[in-house]
Amino acid sequence: MLRPAATQLLKNGESPYSLVIAVAKRARKITDDAYENKTHLEKRAVQMAVEELANGEFKICEKK
Repeated sequence: MLRPAATQLLKNGESPYSLVIAVAKRARKITDDAYENKTHLEKRAVQMAVEELANGEFKICEKK
């Protein structure tokens, strides 16, 4: 899946701000894990994070 639209990723009235924060945090985690394991990422971390979110591998959690 290439570049899913933000509207496809957001569900149940979640804010676009939450989407950006969730993807950024997951991308940082992917980068940190690759650094610790001394591996090279084939894709950009943000792209991997968006694909994981689109595949349902993690969710956006908003505090209310």
